[in-house]
Amino acid sequence: MTRARNVAILIFDEVEVLDFAGPFEVFSVTGRRKQQTPFEVYAVAERPGPVLARNQLSVSPRYTLVDCPPPDILVVPGGRGTRREMNNAGLIEWIKTTAARAEFVLSICTGALLLAKAGLLDSLKATTHHGALDLLREVAPNTTIFDNQRVIDNGKIIVSAGVSAGIDAAFHVIARLLGEEEAMETARYMEYDWRRET
Repeated sequence: MTRARNVAILIFDEVEVLDFAGPFEVFSVTGRRKQQTPFEVYAVAERPGPVLARNQLSVSPRYTLVDCPPPDILVVPGGRGTRREMNNAGLIEWIKTTAARAEFVLSICTGALLLAKAGLLDSLKATTHHGALDLLREVAPNTTIFDNQRVIDNGKIIVSAGVSAGIDAAFHVIARLLGEEEAMETARYMEYDWRRET
């Protein structure tokens, strides 16, 4: 088997819990029944120490932006904290630089705002949480915004709607990389009702 792909999941204060935890679980358990590990999954934050996610859930990232292994897949979740992080020039530059080297970039919910600020959604299709569609239109004027799609695949850049849609987006990436049967097997393991969008 080839080496495991690195999956870096960005976290920050007020990140939406299911936005990062859903994809973390999906990528982490893929291949488990075959005793394979196709993904090395880790959380990364701007600074060391606990990150306070929504509702004060404390999460300890394994890496910081400085010492994070280069990801093959970069996952950018959303949450209320994205409104602040949109103006964090250092983080936006890290997303832009890291995305350039990654195989896939996956945004969940209002993580799309951070991709937009990094210039990664220009001339692409995108979506976000239904409550942030107007803000995304404002931040990404050169992006075609959809309010009726759960997952949008632009090739390298994949975006999803709000919160639980990140789980579907993670399955979508697995189907692209490892085949639909592997994605379905992972969904069965998780007892998750996943159907690939056409």
